[in-house]
Amino acid sequence: MTFTYTPTAHLRDVTLRDGLQLTGKQLDTERKVALVRELLALGVPELEIGSMARPDLVPPLADSLEVIAALTPSELAKCWVWVATPRHVEKAAAAGARNFQYCLSASDSHNQANIGRSTEDSVAAMPAAIELARDCDGAIQLCIATAFTCPFEGVVDPARVLGIAADPRTEGAADIVVADTLGQAVPAQVQQLIQAVGQSTPPRRIVYHGHDTWGLGVANTLAAIDAGATLVDGSLGGLGGCPFAPGASGNTATEDILFATRPDWLTPAVLATVIETGEALLADLGEPNRARTAQGARSEARAFEWVIGDRS
Repeated sequence: MTFTYTPTAHLRDVTLRDGLQLTGKQLDTERKVALVRELLALGVPELEIGSMARPDLVPPLADSLEVIAALTPSELAKCWVWVATPRHVEKAAAAGARNFQYCLSASDSHNQANIGRSTEDSVAAMPAAIELARDCDGAIQLCIATAFTCPFEGVVDPARVLGIAADPRTEGAADIVVADTLGQAVPAQVQQLIQAVGQSTPPRRIVYHGHDTWGLGVANTLAAIDAGATLVDGSLGGLGGCPFAPGASGNTATEDILFATRPDWLTPAVLATVIETGEALLADLGEPNRARTAQGARSEARAFEWVIGDRS
């Protein structure tokens, strides 16, 4: 008997944006482009590949426009770029991007720290960003960071998130991303908020972006899927974190999400390659590997098909 996880959801790997934000070492552009192509070839359906944040504030992402320009239109059709202003959309579109993740925070304090303006100002600017995305036949997501807790204000009222999601100025978004920026949510909270977003805001794809700070990354991701999320974010080895959110650690590991959800394209051989890709990347960056699946796959339980055996 073969067991599959239902309902299914797609993975978006965010290693090349959220994953790289806090790394001490930097990847060169060619390595980033090669990683995009490797992950797409393995079957990962969507990627986040860069950010229009100020290069001096997030140096590891300073070459995002060069990464975009190096990719083909068919590759870029599966790739997302972080933006926070209409000008960001304009710049990314000029380089070739067609998918834009327009990010703002539910809490004003984090929005000021992360973007330099109030949440209301970010919402007010979104219609112009939506129009620019439409002008280039692109798609735009509404990403709500600190949807559960804020490092400066504490617990965020769900009504605040739902109000932004239902605001007429955000209706042009094709998707809505609900982000547990600090990784402090528990499955019940994730399930309830994702359900509320689906029931009380305009119909669109719901994306869940989780962090594994308190060890509940996979559990929260599965709760989000059960509640209606159809795209979930992860990064190789659990790399990542927000430079403007004290206490935020890495994203939920791509390897762990894949092992838990078992999408149709995932085989033991493909998972082994994903694991090895993550191990090589984190070793080069000098970062710890937080993926529990990477640890499990190196066990001596050779009868389990997901364990990496002799690949020589």
